[in-house]
Amino acid sequence: MSSYSPVGAVGTAFSTNSSSAANRPAPRIASAQSTVSAQGRVGIEIEESAVAQRFSKAASKYNKLASIQHTIAQQGLNNLPRELSGDALDIGCGTGVHTHTLSTRGLNAVGVDIADGMLEQARNTFPQLVFKNGSAQALPISDCSIDIAYSSMALQWVNDPEKVGRELYRVLKPDGIAELAIMVSGSFHELKLARKIAQLPQANTPMPSALQWKQAFQLSKLSVKRLITRDYTDSHKDIMSLLRSVKGVGAGETGRQQPPLNRQDIKKLSIAYQNTHGVNEVLSLTYRVCHFRLEKQQ
Repeated sequence: MSSYSPVGAVGTAFSTNSSSAANRPAPRIASAQSTVSAQGRVGIEIEESAVAQRFSKAASKYNKLASIQHTIAQQGLNNLPRELSGDALDIGCGTGVHTHTLSTRGLNAVGVDIADGMLEQARNTFPQLVFKNGSAQALPISDCSIDIAYSSMALQWVNDPEKVGRELYRVLKPDGIAELAIMVSGSFHELKLARKIAQLPQANTPMPSALQWKQAFQLSKLSVKRLITRDYTDSHKDIMSLLRSVKGVGAGETGRQQPPLNRQDIKKLSIAYQNTHGVNEVLSLTYRVCHFRLEKQQ
């Protein structure tokens, strides 16, 4: 079992309205392609095919294991304007739960994900909705066709934040908005410290910082209307529960392959974790998340 609690929010007040587009057809699906730029990349190369495979494997258990991810996603949904209409895009839609929520709020919603396993779950659960295979760095959506873009806990797996920003700018209509929840550097700091103390190799999970994302969006000509950074803390009864939760939602290692932890490694990691971040035999794990509100101004 695990529990969670959001802590430490910092941000500024904002107000914005989405474009009205009631009774319009669903967003147009295109075969978008774009070249990879060396600029804007952060850390090691992340192979999207490996990320897609990892999340596909996690698809069948994702909804059960991703309680904190659902909490973060719900906060993003709560951040949207109360009055909604028009065409919406859920980037990194996973099993389609939040795409469906968008559709119940008066939006023509389409989900996009790189993991076929996730898309299969989404289509089986919500056959009335449209789900497409595609990357946040090359969205299969036509230019200027989206009123509201939404994404939660998906964009941290991309190589090029600026490329994501350019794609958002491309698909959004004038005055369209994006509501994004992105895990950033500083996440999983307890696990990283415990691995260091236990003298175990660090997992390769490079993530851009909040500042890098903000700069990338600004370079993409998107207006940053709001940025809130918040820590969400997940709690686990033991180290195996914690590691399974991370692996089970697809947030495993990227980049070079690490040897699996053996029984002795796990024991060392458990002791180090308990000594540094254990309280009453409960182990905490922090997800540092930036909640962005962006706007494509005319």
